[in-house]
Amino acid sequence: MNPELRTLAEDYWQDELAASPLQALLLGIHDYDEVMDDASRENEDARIAKLRDYATKAAAFDPKNLSPDDQITLEVMIFEAGTRADMLETRDTEMEVNHAMGIQALLPVIFPQFPIDEPEHARAMLMKYAAMGVWFDQLTDRLRSGVANGRTPMASTVERTVVQIDGHLADDPAASVFLNLRAPAAFSAEQEADWRDELAEVVRTEIYPAYRRYRDYIADHVLPASRGEDIPGICHLEGGEEWYRRAIKRYTSVDLTADEIHEIGLAQIDKLNDEYRELGAAALGTSDLEEIFSRLRDDPELRFDTGEEVRAASEAALAKAKAAMGDWFGRLPKADCLVQETPSGPQAFYFPPATDGSRPGAFFVNTSDPSAWKRYEMEALAYHEGIPGHHLQLAISGELEDIPEFRKHASVTAYAEGWGLYTERLADEMGLYAGPLDRIGMLSADSLRAGRLVVDTGIHAKGWTRQQAIDFFAANSPQNLAGIAEEVDRYIGLPGQALAYMIGRLEIVRMRKEAEEAMGDRFDIKGFHDTVLCSGLVPLGTLDRMVDEWAHS
Repeated sequence: MNPELRTLAEDYWQDELAASPLQALLLGIHDYDEVMDDASRENEDARIAKLRDYATKAAAFDPKNLSPDDQITLEVMIFEAGTRADMLETRDTEMEVNHAMGIQALLPVIFPQFPIDEPEHARAMLMKYAAMGVWFDQLTDRLRSGVANGRTPMASTVERTVVQIDGHLADDPAASVFLNLRAPAAFSAEQEADWRDELAEVVRTEIYPAYRRYRDYIADHVLPASRGEDIPGICHLEGGEEWYRRAIKRYTSVDLTADEIHEIGLAQIDKLNDEYRELGAAALGTSDLEEIFSRLRDDPELRFDTGEEVRAASEAALAKAKAAMGDWFGRLPKADCLVQETPSGPQAFYFPPATDGSRPGAFFVNTSDPSAWKRYEMEALAYHEGIPGHHLQLAISGELEDIPEFRKHASVTAYAEGWGLYTERLADEMGLYAGPLDRIGMLSADSLRAGRLVVDTGIHAKGWTRQQAIDFFAANSPQNLAGIAEEVDRYIGLPGQALAYMIGRLEIVRMRKEAEEAMGDRFDIKGFHDTVLCSGLVPLGTLDRMVDEWAHS
């Protein structure tokens, strides 16, 4: 590797870790255990300046003088640093209150994942927790700036966020979500009890007071200034058009306009309707689209009764995928992937293994309401979040030994989520779905991701109301109204992120098709998948070049 580029890449990665001690700890890196993230405007300004500097320094290298892998490093850094800075400049932290993806929703999920394996890790948590009160106060200050600048979230999501925080604050400090930590195996029962007592005292004296101040500011100041459901999109805010343009680039990594993405979504919806009619006849005995959607949405026999059933179905799907993945992938991850239930947070998500191997990959399913899960959806979801989806992608990336560390953990959403969605269809090629009804689950997932292209752009670029977005989904997918409302609220609170899934999948499918056409009988599916997975996380333009070079080698 070019020595100057290696140094730049190492410096960039260390700065990324220092910028988010929480993320470093989740990765199993303990260099920043004693400190907490800094959410202040001053720190954000300094971070933007550093990111711009990294992008400028990377752009100064001449790609012609670099190896192919160094070119990838260069392109990933320019994209990562540049688009991160672009998004920080939108000051989205100033209105970051969201019941679906907010801090309060993720806390119960994050804390159990901390790899507190040694006594010194446990002692460091006392200092991190002491600093967490400052962090909450910084977040409150950022919201104060948002209110002053007329940048506020939607009122209904603010109301639900307050209810969630109230639930946390009602808990005794010794039984709070902040104490949901694993203790080092070396601790005796007495040592663990003493440690947890010390943590509870910090929660009581430092965290809870700041968390309450954060809650009170949201309830007393953010809520009265919040926007109604008739104007939920950022297009209604000053600078919203530029904000959304930056979000599109950050989350899709391609140069598409909101109008172009909107039309792509509509076209995908039309294609899916034809597939529903075909599969509906086999699975439900009808090809009538309205009846298919109604049955999928309302039939109680298609819903789970218990969280144990949800987990068992997920584990059965992963077991099938594990048995088959060797026929479709050359490189397989060393780390295992497990299913874990969670009572809060998003409906489903994946946590990659810890860098130090102390924690396997985990496919989380929210089982707080098992009846919200439809039986026919679970296989597609398990393949997306677990195997051959995010687990193969992110575990393999984390285990690569010959690339800069920052590339293993880059946040390229269209690559990550595009691969996850690609594998839902790949699972069909692999023969993993149990039957026509489970294959309809694959279509249902596609409806959600295609609809996102229409709804996200509708809300944030075309000025749709919340109800317009809900009505579109209700007419064009089998999702139930409660689930649709949750989805729409997620898009309102995180502009642009939902575009990554289908845009990424369509691009990966296009790349594969072009490689198949170029290679003919030489095309090897294992080779294609290894090309996609074995260079870390990359922007789609970089991936396109990599696949093209492989196909013509």
